[in-house]
Order: sequence, then C-alpha cells, then structure tokens
Amino acid sequence: MQHSPRFLALVEAVRGQIAETDVHQIKRWQDEGRTFHLIDVREESEWTQGHLPGASYLGKGIIERDIEARYPSPDTELFLYCGGGFRSILAADALQKMGYRHVVSVDGGFRGWSEAGYPVES
Repeated sequence: MQHSPRFLALVEAVRGQIAETDVHQIKRWQDEGRTFHLIDVREESEWTQGHLPGASYLGKGIIERDIEARYPSPDTELFLYCGGGFRSILAADALQKMGYRHVVSVDGGFRGWSEAGYPVES
C-alpha cells in the first residue's frame, strides 16, 4: 500500500518514542509458550479476513475508548500490530499518552507475518 506523505510524517514523528519488536520475535515467543497480550488494531473487516494466532481485536478507532475495560492496569505489557506497522505506532503513542507504560508496536504487522509463512487464524 502506498501511504501518503503526511501520514508517514506523522508516524515518523512518534516512532522514536515507541518500543518496537518484529513478527519473528512474536512467533518465537508463541513457540516458547510465553504469555502476552497481542492486539490487532486494524479495521474489523481486516480482522475477520485473518489475524495472528492468539490475538484479540481492539481496532485503532476504538482502542482508546475500550482499552481500560479490557486492560485496566497501566503496567500491562501490550503488543500492537496492524497491516504493516504504521497504525500500530500511532495506536501505541495514544496508549502511552493514556498512561500505559509497556506498549510495543510489532513492525511488519499482519503483512510481515503472512509473508514469513506463519499461521493465520480466521
């Protein structure tokens, strides 16, 4: 997908303030049986077409509204992914501004996961 210059500038303006990992690390943790909160922030239509195993859905449009009901502690470790790693950066920035201290964006997102040949749930 071709992103607009202003969108990319917005992402780059906050990227340095957001912790990131990649899809390969998420897969390793899943294979090791590590327990963690993996959140898909894509659109609901994207979620229904397929998502990472073990993920829960809180789209970027509702995450700020609904995050506290699901994860009330600001110390909860949250791993956010989207289609490629841009929207998850912006969602992570919003959660950090809300006081969440351990928010990580998954670089590569669903696209990187799929391209690596990792399993997908639907």
